[in-house]
Amino acid sequence: MTSEVIIDVQQKSISIALLEDKLLVEYQNEPREASFSVGNIYIAKVKKLMPGLNACFVDVGYERDAFLHYLDLGTQFNSYAKYLKQVQSDRKKLFPFAKASRLPDLKKDGTVQQVLSVGQEVLVQIVKEPISTKGPRLTGELSFAGRYLVLMPFGDKVSVSSKIKSGEERARLKQLIQSIKPRNCGVIVRTVAEGKRVAELDGEMKILLKRWEDAILKVQKTQKRPQLVFEETGRAVALLRDLFNPSYQNIYVNDEEICKQVRNYVSLIAPDKASIVKFYTGKLPIFDNFGVTKQIKSSFGKTVNYKHGAYLIIEHTEAMHVVDVNSGNRSRSGNGQEQNALETNLGAADELARQLRLRDMGGIIVVDFIDMNLAEDRQMLYERMCKNMQKDRARHNILPLSKFGLMQITRQRVRPAMDVNVEETCPTCNGTGKIKSSILFTDQLERKIDYLVNKIGVKHFTLYVHPYVAAYINQGVLSLKRKWQFKYGMGVKVVPSQKLAFLQYEFYDSKHEFIDMKEEIETKSSLWGLGALKN
Repeated sequence: MTSEVIIDVQQKSISIALLEDKLLVEYQNEPREASFSVGNIYIAKVKKLMPGLNACFVDVGYERDAFLHYLDLGTQFNSYAKYLKQVQSDRKKLFPFAKASRLPDLKKDGTVQQVLSVGQEVLVQIVKEPISTKGPRLTGELSFAGRYLVLMPFGDKVSVSSKIKSGEERARLKQLIQSIKPRNCGVIVRTVAEGKRVAELDGEMKILLKRWEDAILKVQKTQKRPQLVFEETGRAVALLRDLFNPSYQNIYVNDEEICKQVRNYVSLIAPDKASIVKFYTGKLPIFDNFGVTKQIKSSFGKTVNYKHGAYLIIEHTEAMHVVDVNSGNRSRSGNGQEQNALETNLGAADELARQLRLRDMGGIIVVDFIDMNLAEDRQMLYERMCKNMQKDRARHNILPLSKFGLMQITRQRVRPAMDVNVEETCPTCNGTGKIKSSILFTDQLERKIDYLVNKIGVKHFTLYVHPYVAAYINQGVLSLKRKWQFKYGMGVKVVPSQKLAFLQYEFYDSKHEFIDMKEEIETKSSLWGLGALKN
């Protein structure tokens, strides 16, 4: 199996696609100004105590207050609280972390009002992003994740991943980390650390300790509350940190700066693989070039088709995800109904495992498979689902089929499920059902080009249109595109884009910044925005 990572960097968002044998298996899209991501650490104030829940609400700057349960404060909360006071007592000189004293562990049967008070400042880390109507979920047990190690301030244990089976290697790593770990810190050794040299582990340990020291320094220097004191690595780098493996053939990035960051990170963790990071310079949008856009359009939405005419219907409710398996117009084989049901269900298990990763669906998932009478067929389906889910990094649990033919799956949920709207509203009529004559569409585009070049003064720009429209514009020796270039200058570029609807268009200037050329702006003569672009 070959794996490729495609990173599409746009002005307002970054999209990351993981392809396995050219098939899209993971997709993430995040606004570039995104906040409240898993791993971010804040110095914040307690807003409200909830004795009935044994929890409190904390103001981290989100529209809804974040939730912090007493048991999530961590056993070393008292140590954190004392050190926080010591740090804030002197704004000029930082109290050394190595000299901080560890206090007794927090009692498990205690109450939140015994430990916290309204207005108290606390150091908290986000463990779940805001989902639906809920604010972020917090923990008081801070951790800094690297590729090989996880550093936990005020911890006292060195734990080794249970996936490292060799007793000799576990003992080596534990002894090694004990000798190099800083005072007042606990460490979790990750699976990928197996066989690594002391120099590599020590180098990462110093990087993680520096992140903690920088966070504390920010707490000392700033008085604004809430305040972000540590921001998790960019999503592009974070994905690679968790997913990177030697099977990666290529990592393509269409932004030079992000490409440099990714290359630096890959060269740090796998120097021999630095060459697989490549800067994409093609004319087509990067996702179109690698067939990602088409897969996104076909893989998201309520109905998902898979082999032989069968399909899944995926519904999302407040409490759970519900999946229905349908055979559709699948051609019947001569092996009878039971065999047809088994084949359809096995195909559904393959597609569903991919969909869970692709959409990052979490919480409770209930799947209504087609009824099967034979116990061995139901067992085969269960084993197939378990095998397919082995590639999934998220913690999950799968139960065998119930007597009603339902399979129940729970999957770790730390951020909202990825939802891509694949339905297209007509950009010309905006859903009214009436448009101008489509044959006049190219005349409309030319008027906009004329306006851009002669009225606003934008001499170099790119026009993105649907591939069918682009084919019409580019056809012939003396094509429309060529006529426009002769008439308005060679700075006019026409590029097909699969993400656009049929009569949709987008203008971008030479710096790849969006130029708003909607009809409403022209008819109302609202030229202030376009004037700003000219400046």
